[in-house]
Amino acid sequence: MVRYGKKAQQKVEKAIHEYKRGALKSGRGGKVKSRKQAIAIGLSEARKAGAKVPKKKS
Repeated sequence: MVRYGKKAQQKVEKAIHEYKRGALKSGRGGKVKSRKQAIAIGLSEARKAGAKVPKKKS
């Protein structure tokens, strides 16, 4: 089973919270419209921060 670190969970939780408020923006500044996209942004931020996140499926 895939395991995520606490820091990764916090980043995703923050991204979902911003998405629900309508404040989450994508890379080019457009509003995020899907929940999956919000989760992906949270995981991406967690990876950049060095959190324990499994590798992307390629």
